[in-house]
Amino acid sequence: MEGCGSDSTTETTPPEKPRQNSPGKYWALSMDIDTDYERPNVETIKCVVVGDNAAGKTRLICARACNATLTQYQLLATHVPTVWAIDQYRVCQEVLERSRDVVDEVSVSLRLWDTFGDHHKDRRFAYGRSDVVVLCFSLANPNSLRHVRTMWFPEIKHFCPRTPIILVGCQLDLRYADLDAVNRARRPLAKPIKPTDILHPERGHEVAKELGIPYYETSIVAQFGVKDVFDNAIRAALISRRHLQFWKSHLKKGGATRVFAHKVYLATSCSKFYDLFTLDLESLGGSRGDAEDGEVDEEEEQSRRGAKEQAGRTKSLDIDKDGEMGSQGPKRPLLLQQGSLRTSQSDNAIPARSECEVGSLGAGRALTGWGRGFLSVCLEHVEDPVTGRPRLMTVVSMDGLIQKRPFQAVLQYLYTGSLDESRGDLMQVATIAELLEVFDLRMMVANVLNHESFMNQEITKAFHVRRANRIKECLNKGTFADVVFRLDDGYLPAHKPLLISSCDWMAAMFRGSFMESYVNEVSIPNTSSACMRAVLEYLYCGSLTPCPDLQPIDLIVLANRLCLPRLVAFTEQYAVEELLQSTMKGVDIDGQVLIYLEMAQFHNAKQLSAWCLHHICTSYNSICRKFPKEMKAMAPENQKHFEKHRWPPVWFLKEEDRYLRSQKEREREEELLPTPEPTGAPPVSCFRLSGEDVPCLMEGIWLTAGNCTLGSFFHTVL
Repeated sequence: MEGCGSDSTTETTPPEKPRQNSPGKYWALSMDIDTDYERPNVETIKCVVVGDNAAGKTRLICARACNATLTQYQLLATHVPTVWAIDQYRVCQEVLERSRDVVDEVSVSLRLWDTFGDHHKDRRFAYGRSDVVVLCFSLANPNSLRHVRTMWFPEIKHFCPRTPIILVGCQLDLRYADLDAVNRARRPLAKPIKPTDILHPERGHEVAKELGIPYYETSIVAQFGVKDVFDNAIRAALISRRHLQFWKSHLKKGGATRVFAHKVYLATSCSKFYDLFTLDLESLGGSRGDAEDGEVDEEEEQSRRGAKEQAGRTKSLDIDKDGEMGSQGPKRPLLLQQGSLRTSQSDNAIPARSECEVGSLGAGRALTGWGRGFLSVCLEHVEDPVTGRPRLMTVVSMDGLIQKRPFQAVLQYLYTGSLDESRGDLMQVATIAELLEVFDLRMMVANVLNHESFMNQEITKAFHVRRANRIKECLNKGTFADVVFRLDDGYLPAHKPLLISSCDWMAAMFRGSFMESYVNEVSIPNTSSACMRAVLEYLYCGSLTPCPDLQPIDLIVLANRLCLPRLVAFTEQYAVEELLQSTMKGVDIDGQVLIYLEMAQFHNAKQLSAWCLHHICTSYNSICRKFPKEMKAMAPENQKHFEKHRWPPVWFLKEEDRYLRSQKEREREEELLPTPEPTGAPPVSCFRLSGEDVPCLMEGIWLTAGNCTLGSFFHTVL
């Protein structure tokens, strides 16, 4: 029932041929003719499309209302001003059905109003009761973009100052078309399209930024961007209507783009989010209960352009000492710990644009003086995107200036410390990073724009080190914990998002159909707090930080149970280092090595078992003398290994035994020989043998020198 701007040709594909209306049509169209077709809780959205002649308004409307497509002949045909007749919604059931849609869980009926680009005195009637205005210009006509700033935008603000506006660049396909072929196919007297007439995306973004309105580009030929334009137009209209018709409960979700995130990731990577999530919402009503993941609720509201003052900054943060969760005490800790926040605001803090949207628990507060970007924070029961069940979450309402895609790039940095340098919206990413006080990300964007991306490596390393320290602090204090492990000697709080992302075993337990995915307290039997804390530090930071009361073999058992081979390797290295240090201190480790060998082989600690086997093999005799029963009780595979690799080997022992026996026999023979009387002869007797005087085979000759006897048996063949 609504109409929008005209454009290039009369050849369209609506069920009824578009007709040229007289100027008096606008008064008739301003009547409310939608009530016969409306149903309860269905919002009728009046969308007025305006712009210069031949900008592509009517074709854009036909593409949305009738799913119309164009051929090359229709694209290059002579333009005749046309207008989309709004009574198509009455006479054509297909058009009426296509007008119905669901945006952000709100049922809507979109009614498009077309306008002539040159009937200035009558166009004011089309603006009446409009919910959103789509302002079109041609990407192949710079004058149409100039008129957006000089004529169309002031006119819209004059007739409907509070109506949201969407800027749309039409005919995107001409930017990539062969202009010579296009000009040859046009009528002879038509003005040719020059390459300098083609507008680049930067031009549209500059005008949109100057006017404070969102910007989109569309192509009817390629069917590109049509749905995005009208979906966001509906969303903007629902946001504006929600503020006026606040009693309609079904409008609460309208217009809001939800981005689900996790508190522990945001708080450990951004001090702004840490301060936000440690605000005491319980004192305002409602209990945190089983609140788990944070949800950032981004609202694409009408643009706000007047805020330039500096925001209030957080000066000090005190976490309650009671929030520190020990792992040794038998007392069950609280699931979530809240701190007290003291803020100091600047003299010109930016006021909040809206009050807190109270959730089902009534717990929340407006973020007055918190600066640009943040509107309110509250507790609400929100449907979990994974399980589909309602769950209590922290909902943060963001300003409409924070767009979804750049904000997701910031979240990607907070999660991973990486930045996609090929993005086209790096300036918007830098702006959001500055609002959230993520100065490292802003510096990385500046390096990319200055072609100094190599400097980002050091920034990324520093980011990971800083976040690891904050994660350890959250683990020690139990801040933002959403699950508690019940162990043999106490309780230990943990964070499901970090566990799920780092361990497949934890992911299967918390995300599957097991009972643990529905409760906040999980029992892990036969596990000590020291071992579980070491596992959590490994899952959080990727490294092992042993404590004095940590037993390596117990940690190996737990790590193998959780399917963490890398942690098993770290623990093996730690166990070997502990054994070597004990050896240097003179401590006998043979008995401990025997225990480690059996446990290591049973729990897949192959490196530790190999080291234990090597130690036993090199000290085989001494270990056999000290632990004969244990050595005999070894597995057959181990005994075979010892027989093959023991040192000294069996053949060496046999040779040594034979050598010792021979030595003893020689000593006995020497004792039986008579001792010759000492003479004045020189200590060594030299003699000469002649072949004539000596037989071919000589007998044994004993040479005596002083108190030493050299026995040499010669066989000389002359």
